Amino acid sequence: MLRLVRLYAPRGLRLARAEGQYVWSSDGRRFLDLHNAYGVAFLGHRNPVVMRRLREQMDRMMVASPIFDTDVMEEAVKMLSKVIPRRLGYFFMLNGGSEAVEMALKVAKKTTGREKFISFINGFHGRSMGALSVTWNPKYRSGFGPFPWKVEFIPYNNLEAVEKAVDEDTAGVILEPVQGEGGLTPATPEFLKAVREACDKTGALMIVDEVQSGFGRTGRLWAHEVGGVEPDIMTVGKSIGGGFPVSVVAFREDVGGRIKEGDHGSTFGANPMALAAVSGGVEALTNDNVVEKAAERGGKLGKILREIVEEHPRMARAVKGVGLMTGIELRFNPTPALKLLQQEGIIALKAGLTVLRFLPPYLISDEDLSHLRESLNKVFSKLAGSG
Repeated sequence: MLRLVRLYAPRGLRLARAEGQYVWSSDGRRFLDLHNAYGVAFLGHRNPVVMRRLREQMDRMMVASPIFDTDVMEEAVKMLSKVIPRRLGYFFMLNGGSEAVEMALKVAKKTTGREKFISFINGFHGRSMGALSVTWNPKYRSGFGPFPWKVEFIPYNNLEAVEKAVDEDTAGVILEPVQGEGGLTPATPEFLKAVREACDKTGALMIVDEVQSGFGRTGRLWAHEVGGVEPDIMTVGKSIGGGFPVSVVAFREDVGGRIKEGDHGSTFGANPMALAAVSGGVEALTNDNVVEKAAERGGKLGKILREIVEEHPRMARAVKGVGLMTGIELRFNPTPALKLLQQEGIIALKAGLTVLRFLPPYLISDEDLSHLRESLNKVFSKLAGSG
């Protein structure tokens, strides 16, 4: 009998369908989805604009290599130009966040001719070999070395550590503007500026990983904008395709212009369906003021979570994150809380060792937020009583 390798602990829930901010189990029960497949469905499950674009493209052509010119490629370039920072004049499309990071690192190494990368404690950038080399968690790295290049991990949000570590041997500095898997810590504006200045001083490339934080989730189009900086390379994934597997790597003009034929490739990168999904994602984002709505609803979510922390000091320490990429730092492992929340009709996930993480679609309503508030009160009261 063929069996699936279980790389993730199953939740004991069989999902049957999804729409907007909700999923339904096979027995017909509705759940508020604050897990979102690790943040992928930020635009909502089955976003109608993305679905329309995909259906239209499926009726025309599903398979084509980017060695050929197509209308759907031309449209995707036009749509991406609305959201990719202007300094980043080149892009390439792949299938997921790890692949995007792989390409970013390869390009940084080849264009600088240097051997060393700087990454950060609690940073997460993926689990393929190159991406894993700049992912900090020893649990993910154990047994897989040696890695392709030298990496130095330094404290996040530490200006002095940045100044000391980034030097003329550094190919690139890679960071998340909000650490996702590592515990929902946002970068300070001063930290982002310090990285930019260190890269400018030494000729290293600043690589910003916006795979989870980008495309409006934090209430800004790109989370790194809080620092008023522009990266040399940016990786994007998850939300940008509205649920379709796709990622984008964008490069500064003088970096992208030096990438040569054969430096990288992907069988499915920039396939017509992915291109259509990206065009649909950008259209949905811009037509429905998604960034502004995420900022407004993220503010409400943060307020509710802060109130919960004040009401349950034995259970919770603080609110982490920003916008619709936020959570509660608990005084214990989040697993029991996740199980009880699921019983209340809410699916969430954890970050780091103790953070209860919420990654809602921008469609989350006041009614949904009230449901979350009531459910968290029930869960923490139950856990306090059982402790």
